[in-house]
Amino acid sequence: MKVLHVITGLWVGGAELQLELLLRHTRHEPEVVTLDNRGQVADNIAQGGVQVRDLTMTRNTEVSALGRLRRIIREGRYDVVHTHLYRAQIYGHLAARLAGTRAIVTTQHSIGETHIERRRMSMPVRALYLTAEHCSHATIAVSDVVRDRLVAWGVPSRKITVVPKAVDFAAVAFDPVGRVKVRMDWGIGPNVQVIGVLGRLDPNKRVDLVIRAAAPLLGERRRLVVVGDGEDRERLEQTAREVGVTDHVLFAGARRDVGEVLSSFDILVAAPKQETFGLAMLEALGNGLPLLYTTCPALDGIETDRARQVPGDEVGLRRELAAELRAPLHPRMPVPALCERYGIESVAARIDDLYERIAARGPALERVTETDEERHGDLSPSP
Repeated sequence: MKVLHVITGLWVGGAELQLELLLRHTRHEPEVVTLDNRGQVADNIAQGGVQVRDLTMTRNTEVSALGRLRRIIREGRYDVVHTHLYRAQIYGHLAARLAGTRAIVTTQHSIGETHIERRRMSMPVRALYLTAEHCSHATIAVSDVVRDRLVAWGVPSRKITVVPKAVDFAAVAFDPVGRVKVRMDWGIGPNVQVIGVLGRLDPNKRVDLVIRAAAPLLGERRRLVVVGDGEDRERLEQTAREVGVTDHVLFAGARRDVGEVLSSFDILVAAPKQETFGLAMLEALGNGLPLLYTTCPALDGIETDRARQVPGDEVGLRRELAAELRAPLHPRMPVPALCERYGIESVAARIDDLYERIAARGPALERVTETDEERHGDLSPSP
């Protein structure tokens, strides 16, 4: 089957990296269109042998882009169009329906209580999303939380299938050589305890809370390393100055060598206010790191002594962090239940199966029903 993935942009980000990972494991023939921002991930995808085209949109409202995308879809004769991220969903759904595509699927990667991909959930944003949603045949929600929020928004529950984000656990496994290499890059010695933060720097992640909570615990033998970039970086650097720990907090920027970076940490702390999945937290557990987190839907139903939910306030987080730093070291082994539920091989197979089921029905049947899911096997992750 020919599958066209339509995504808003291909700079480094969670949805973008998930797409790159999926393309390496799908059993179908994929191609990609990005609306704009042909960035590093686009280059990585192209190097892997997958064609990437850029619509070169210059603004959010560019009606001519709809016609260009429709033409690409019709000429490509794709069996499936799979969209990712809000703007791509709007343009991709409409263009695919106009082109007569047999199966139109979307993945909803991130929908919070008040925002969708950093857009405030205003009535116009919701109305536009639901209008385009009528053109699709199925929606993949990356967690039960996302599914429930989509239903609350007005997406029919019968259209939604829960397929989690995937982790390439082999790529994030503990690497002792990588640990030494990354620490040398940062000028951090082998006897220094490293508290790690990993992910996009935006206010929802509350990295400022982590900095303030960790500040009294830092020193020459204990550092806080923040890996990632984003609009909140300048404010976070100011927070480090305010609490007097600039010499003990390293802002390392965005990096692609996630497995080696995680291997360089001794603990990962994640304090988001809202979270729809928690990919970086799963990667940390895949690396064998101890994890302190405020919320992580992906861990619902997973039993492990390597992860502990902690309070979302400065005093409570500091108390739990201090206790974890005093705890004895454990072997850096992944959590088996996570590998079974979120491994990329399993997740890619579920998505490929969904494509085939929808395409096999033909244009007359445009909904994924509970009866069909029961007949073909539930695609949701195991409880």
